Amino acid sequence: MRILFWGTPAYAVASLDALLQAGHDIVGVVSQPDRRRGRGKALVASAVKQRALELGLPVFSPERIRLDLVCQQELAALGADLSVVVAFGQILPPAVLSQPPLGCWNGHGSLLPRWRGAAPIQWALLEGDAETGVGIMAMEEGLDTGPVLVERSVPIPLLQNAQQLGERLARLTGELLVEALPRIAAAGPGAELERLARLGVRPQDGAGATHARLLTKEDALVSWEASSLAIHRRVMGLFPNAFCPWRGERLKLLATEPLVSRLADQLSPVGAALAARWGKQVDKESPAEAPGTVLELVEGEGLVLATGGCPVLLRQAQLPGRRPSEGQALIQQLGHVPGEQIGVDTP
Repeated sequence: MRILFWGTPAYAVASLDALLQAGHDIVGVVSQPDRRRGRGKALVASAVKQRALELGLPVFSPERIRLDLVCQQELAALGADLSVVVAFGQILPPAVLSQPPLGCWNGHGSLLPRWRGAAPIQWALLEGDAETGVGIMAMEEGLDTGPVLVERSVPIPLLQNAQQLGERLARLTGELLVEALPRIAAAGPGAELERLARLGVRPQDGAGATHARLLTKEDALVSWEASSLAIHRRVMGLFPNAFCPWRGERLKLLATEPLVSRLADQLSPVGAALAARWGKQVDKESPAEAPGTVLELVEGEGLVLATGGCPVLLRQAQLPGRRPSEGQALIQQLGHVPGEQIGVDTP
């Protein structure tokens, strides 16, 4: 099929590659405009645009597709059979949604209607969801409100961070798109309601919808007064951006384990052993030591820290101006000893 692909971040690259490997003809790629990034604020193309240029595909980068009538006309002239959208970053207007005869289809990284919006992977981790997944839905004017054609769920391991989960879901999105396209082609063109009825799509129940809003720098601040599980979810969900204050700067927190005894079977062997020793108090009880206090230095593993509940094992972090460090290197770089506190000053 002739496909117009819409996508921006690295998450969407796997879908673009999967469609090409399945033999589909990508007639054009639409991605967000280049943005200024890094300390030098140089203009950097999106991951999808970079991949499209490597493949020699025509790329379009409208600042706001809703207002760019010229770009809309250029896209219509490509004669795509359908549009595939994966994390593009803009809501498509009706004039664009109605262009391809087989419709516009979105690969979304959640089990809709849970976590509609821009950050479904992060919010699934922050809220401690036991599972998430991918849905392929027919697009309409609302934000991720369209009926779902196919979806698949995956469990979320306790120690998996947003980057790792995103890579899993990115691959799954590509797989489900390749699976769904023959069904879409077989249903053929026609009036939208009739076409969707032939496909047997599942309407979403709006009553169960949750919104995955964009996350801010304030969301990434970790307070040791929270429970160990809440701290761990923030570190995993905001990876690699969660931080705490540290000697007037920011200490990035990259990997933790909540030392909660009831979670022992989901922890590493070291984490399970520490949970048996340190995790006897429940999260609602007041800890013996002030939150952020170093309770133990575990040789080769990291630091056990007091929280508002059970302790947490800090396995990996990144000091300002340095590379990420873990285990014994982290212990040495931080230079803290039991009884001292981490992350209680002002950033």
